Parts: sequence; C-alpha cells; structure tokens
Amino acid sequence: MDISLVMLGTGSAFAKTYYNNNALVTCNGFNLMLDCGHTAPKALHQLNIDLESVDGIFISHLHADHIGGLEEIAFRSMYNAKKKLSLFLPESLIDTIWENSLKGTLENKNDNIMALSDYFNVVPVYERSPVQICDGFVLELVPTVHIPGKPSYGVFMNGYLYYSSDSILDIGTLERLRDRGCRHIMHECQLHPPGFVHATLESLLTLPEDLQRMTYLMHYDDDMESFIGRTGSMTFIRQHETYRFSRG
Repeated sequence: MDISLVMLGTGSAFAKTYYNNNALVTCNGFNLMLDCGHTAPKALHQLNIDLESVDGIFISHLHADHIGGLEEIAFRSMYNAKKKLSLFLPESLIDTIWENSLKGTLENKNDNIMALSDYFNVVPVYERSPVQICDGFVLELVPTVHIPGKPSYGVFMNGYLYYSSDSILDIGTLERLRDRGCRHIMHECQLHPPGFVHATLESLLTLPEDLQRMTYLMHYDDDMESFIGRTGSMTFIRQHETYRFSRG
C-alpha cells in the first residue's frame, strides 16, 4: 500500500531555518508521526494539521530534537483532545524515556498521573518483529549506530521505504534492505565533516549509484541550499511538502 510523507522538519539538531527532523506518514488513513521534536507542534500548526487527526507517534531515540515535543502533545491530548495517541516505542526505550526524559514534567502525583501510559497507549516495538500499525501498514525496526551505547532505530515501512532517523552510514544495512525490496531511502545527511555520530555527505557520496538514486537527504544544516547540485544522484527532501511513495 502507498505511503504519503510530509517532513515536519528536515534540519539537524541545531538548525534554525529548518525544523527538527520529524515526519508525518500516512498509510490507509492512519497518520503516524516519526519522532516528535520540540518544533513538531509548531510544524503541525503551520500545516493546519489538527492534533486530533494524528493517530500515533513512533520514537526512534531519545534526543530532544526527536522527543522534545512529547510533553506538549501529552498535555494537549489529555486536557484538550481528551484522547490517547498510540506511542510506538522500541522496547529498549520504554523505561528510559519516562524515567530520564518525561517523568519530571508529566508526573502528577496529586492527580494519580504516574506513568507514560496515563497519557499514551504505549505500544512496544521489538527488533526482528514487524508491527502492524493498521491494515496495510507495517513497520519494522532497523537498529542503527548513532551514540555508542545508546539504542537508536530507523524504520522500514511496508517493505519498500526506509527512514534512517539519526545514524552514521551503514552501507551493508542499505544493501540488505535493497535486496529485500527497498525502493526509497530517507537518510540523514550532515553536510560538513567530521561526522562522528551522523552520516556525512562525503560518506553518502560513496554509495553505489543505484542506492544514491533512491536516496532522499534529510537532517541537514541550514546552509543546505549551497549544496544543491553537489549531492551526486541523491536529492534533498523539503520540509512541509508532500511526497508519495509506492513499491513500484
């Protein structure tokens, strides 16, 4: 089944022109956010997307540009929308996201609000176990290397679309996904070296031509425009524009 995608933001963690690298994907009527950084609520507002129309959120890892908007979403869901979103969390992140990131602001002992599940329908996602988001929409975790010792994940959707989130370049993973039927790659791109915890444009330019042709670049710096025409066969994806992907 086809997937439509709007990048709520395409910027690196410190970008100001471009928002946090988060996306809204839609498949068979289900609207799923991929990460929720602190600029995500503003992006939804600018795109005239009501929170009520968002069905779920997937979190790839715990940096603020990927989870910084969850506090606002949690409060608005509970007190304004009166609904619980589904929060799809890699199992390895479930305890840490509450204890180390969200508990300090979301816990309210006076009202007996003591857990992440008071705000969201928490759906654990496991490695090597694809999860069906809805009929015709399947998401599979792809472990990535970002910060040593801290779990992070990309997602492989419907067997043809890969979204890296934050990751250094792993050509082997991309080749394996291609061999499994991947036709579209959304990959983070740090424009300036060195890239200790991110994939640099320099490294991405070493990809084989067939992988470059299917690659869209995201998570870039604010001077992206000056790199147009310098990305080989890869293309910069633009924030707040709609893209449609299919297996064909």
